Amino acid sequence: MLKKIAIVFGIVFVAVGALGFVPAVVPDDKLLGLFEVNVMHNLVHVVTGVIAILVGINSEAASQTFFRIFGVIYALVAALGVFYGEQPILGVIANNRADVGLHVLIAVIALYLGFALRPRKPTPPVPG
Repeated sequence: MLKKIAIVFGIVFVAVGALGFVPAVVPDDKLLGLFEVNVMHNLVHVVTGVIAILVGINSEAASQTFFRIFGVIYALVAALGVFYGEQPILGVIANNRADVGLHVLIAVIALYLGFALRPRKPTPPVPG
């Protein structure tokens, strides 16, 4: 199950990152008019999405590890977003309150998937 969720996360992140490069979808550098984005922000989403897809293709264990690391990183990004306010995080990644809220939500979901949701173990075949 974690493999499928990782692949879906990946597809969504690649799509969101790609949409960030479409001028009609980012008026005033705000994705959907809400989330502050720039080239670096979009690239982070695309790279994260590709990694999620690759781990999802790989294994349940890799997917679980991804969500653990991804959740911690996004929690950190959310905290940095609060610290930086409406300024770019580390001076390079676009940020605003909507981004912070979304990053908190993503971190909570990823941490749940990585730490609380247990990967399914293959069921041994029934002899007979």
